[in-house]
Amino acid sequence: MTDWPTGYDRRVLAEVDSTNAEAARIAPTLSGPTWILGLRQTAGRGRRGRAWADPSGNFAATLVIRPAESPDQVALRSFVASLALFDAFVAVTGRGEGFSLKWPNDVLLNGGKLAGILLESAGMAGGAVSHIAIGIGVNLRAAPDMGEVEPGATRPVSLLSETGADVDPETFLDALAPAYAHWEAQFTTYGFAPIRTAWLARAAKLGEVITARTLRDQTSGTFETVDSAGNLVLNTAKGRVAIPAAEIFF
Repeated sequence: MTDWPTGYDRRVLAEVDSTNAEAARIAPTLSGPTWILGLRQTAGRGRRGRAWADPSGNFAATLVIRPAESPDQVALRSFVASLALFDAFVAVTGRGEGFSLKWPNDVLLNGGKLAGILLESAGMAGGAVSHIAIGIGVNLRAAPDMGEVEPGATRPVSLLSETGADVDPETFLDALAPAYAHWEAQFTTYGFAPIRTAWLARAAKLGEVITARTLRDQTSGTFETVDSAGNLVLNTAKGRVAIPAAEIFF
């Protein structure tokens, strides 16, 4: 832990229902940003309340922070976390090829889903978010079967199967925490602009046709960019469309 970032605490739990749930429970008592690592999750969650498969040896952690920005800016930390994950994967594997970032909050390896990010906020005071939980799940050693994910979803992959790198959760946290601290400092000092630029340089399917689906409709078009608010911008037959939230399909 020689490179553990100054000012960040860590808690390693042998078992927990969900690291995000634990974050919500202990957030009011924390004096600074804190990583919670669960070596076993019994009720892990993904986006929209979906179950998150968490076989033994995989990574499940949450970073709890007290943000100073407005709620719309706080949500941009999914991009900060994505960049940190990318750098951590490079650090533990010694390779950069094959990794890419899928809007809004997944990391891909060789086109398969390797990691996901779940942001949850709790507590409002004077229009500000009192704390945010950045939940991160990584298929370090095992990936769910296709039958365990929704139809049409990106195929899951593991770091071990795709690269041969056998990395344990605590070692991965030692790589992830300093990477996150670096990008967090960029974000709080310079705003979203440098984060956006770095994220786009690592984006999956930029310049290609993709489909964005919400509960109400779907939009297909060329992935043009991510705008200054973090929206996905597609160039469609009806013109440019900015999409704030959706499931993306290639």
